[in-house]
Amino acid sequence: MSVFDEFEKKHEYAVCIDSDGCAMDTMTIKHVRAFGPCLVREWKLEDRQEEILERWNVINLYSRTRGINRFKGLAMMLKEVDASFTKIPGVDEFCTWADNAKELSNGALKGKLQENEIFQKALSWSMSVNKTVDALPDELLRPFEGVREAFDIIRGKADIVVVSSANPEAVRNEWGRYGLLPYVDLICTQEIGSKAFCISKVLEKGYDPGKVLMCGDAPGDLDAAKTNRVLYFPILAGRETESWKLLKDEAFALFLDGRYSGAYQDERIREFNANLGV
Repeated sequence: MSVFDEFEKKHEYAVCIDSDGCAMDTMTIKHVRAFGPCLVREWKLEDRQEEILERWNVINLYSRTRGINRFKGLAMMLKEVDASFTKIPGVDEFCTWADNAKELSNGALKGKLQENEIFQKALSWSMSVNKTVDALPDELLRPFEGVREAFDIIRGKADIVVVSSANPEAVRNEWGRYGLLPYVDLICTQEIGSKAFCISKVLEKGYDPGKVLMCGDAPGDLDAAKTNRVLYFPILAGRETESWKLLKDEAFALFLDGRYSGAYQDERIREFNANLGV
């Protein structure tokens, strides 16, 4: 039985919300302290550490690929390392898997361990990332200011669905630590499928696409919304508190009134693209 079998539509409207870098101020700290350094250690790249960590952060935080699935980000980075720094055995096989696999998770990787050593190293890296993230001080992994206040406005008027490419344990721990789980009707994380797939399964519950709003901080969130013809509200990187206030004070009411799409949404997306320099 999947999480979607257990999920029941309660309202006419639904708001899908990304976690890292959107609701939770966790994205930058995880990449700076866990994802990048664990990559350097796993592939013994200390001699080019500064350059590689800089590129890792560009790929995952400060470009069109912000918020990409961890294994897709790893594939992109290893391909660059292989081309520019040192050869990475098995990189082509790993990139093919990251591009085509239906599920990108630690569990999916375990089924590939006998095929090529790079899958063992990728799993070791991913588990090391999770362990490092788990050890980060709780006070560094907090919701952005204004998230709870926005949830108070949304709750009772729309179903709330977490749609995240993060690992499920981290999402549940972080949201639970700050009392956000009681607001949530459904949690979709990396082991379930892509964000576009998760939104499509939510729509199967009978929502009109025009009554579903995806809130995200990365281009992949916008792409997932467009794929399913649902609406999109951006949480702007570096302006998260301002974004959550706008959702609470203005955008959510327009969404409920049917006046969000069109010029208003277009302006939000224009701001979003300009903020990321795309």
